[in-house]
Amino acid sequence: QLQVVESGGGLVQPGGSLRLSCTASRFTLDLYAIGWFRQVPGKEREGVSCISRSGGGTNYADSVKGRFTISRDNAKNTVYLQMNSLKPEDSAVYYCTPQPVCSLLVNPFNSWGQGTQVTVSS
Repeated sequence: QLQVVESGGGLVQPGGSLRLSCTASRFTLDLYAIGWFRQVPGKEREGVSCISRSGGGTNYADSVKGRFTISRDNAKNTVYLQMNSLKPEDSAVYYCTPQPVCSLLVNPFNSWGQGTQVTVSS
């Protein structure tokens, strides 16, 4: 199983910023595209952003375009999700997952970590 670890979540006020990190200790992330997804209780997991293996291709959900930026540092074996201008509706548990190609669709074969909680509230 491709185990990943998410970090960087927390409590932030509306309009604030957070940077999430996705890393792995047992495999190199640059073998895969990486997707970020989020989920709130009672709702389905939804795609937020993804990045290709090289980092040259990215995709974003309409709800986060212009506010979130995905990037990767293959030398550090880490993928980042910079989240700016956060809104209360961005509150969720955020997950990253390795993918064969960049996709915002949940795949039943995705490997999921524990996620990191993001709470946007005043």
